[in-house]
Amino acid sequence: MDEQFKYRTITQPTTGDFRDRGSKFFAFAYPVNNAEQVKDFLKALKKEHAKAVHHCYAYRIGTDGTRYRANDDGEPSGSAGKPILGQIDSAGLTNVLVVVVRYFGGSLLGVPGLINAYKTATEDALQKAEVAEKWIEEIVTLSFDYPVMGEVMYLLRQSEATIYKQDLQLFCNVKAGIPKKHATVYLQKLSELRGVKFTRDLQD
Repeated sequence: MDEQFKYRTITQPTTGDFRDRGSKFFAFAYPVNNAEQVKDFLKALKKEHAKAVHHCYAYRIGTDGTRYRANDDGEPSGSAGKPILGQIDSAGLTNVLVVVVRYFGGSLLGVPGLINAYKTATEDALQKAEVAEKWIEEIVTLSFDYPVMGEVMYLLRQSEATIYKQDLQLFCNVKAGIPKKHATVYLQKLSELRGVKFTRDLQD
């Protein structure tokens, strides 16, 4: 089945909004790969929207479904972060952060009103996003001597790998992501080349 080899994410940041009884809810969706990027985007938004009363957010990262967070940032428990995460999940996305910034309009909306507001603002942002299907990758660091570089790079190209870092000196190091669907086959081929070693990287 193809599903386990691919994941869906957004390609560019997008925005959405929702208004209810004077309160304004601005949603910001971002593609992210790790928790460090989440912190950076949150910091920037809190600076940009310093007068907002809440900066609620949720994210899901990775393809095993275990890395996620939902934060209500002072709103009643479960009224903000969970509805945001629910929209990310119902769109079938991962490696996505959505922050919803709220400006208070003077009227209390109650928990059902808040759930609807955070859900709708998030939905608006995600509906505008361009979604891409990407291969789930096995991230490896390859070490080898310069003379076999041509063969290594040829196999990586053939496997449709993504090159993340490369240091091609007399002794070479390459960090690459090989699509999981055929990672075993290509890692076997690479390890058969003279002097090629690889280590699997844990993704952050």
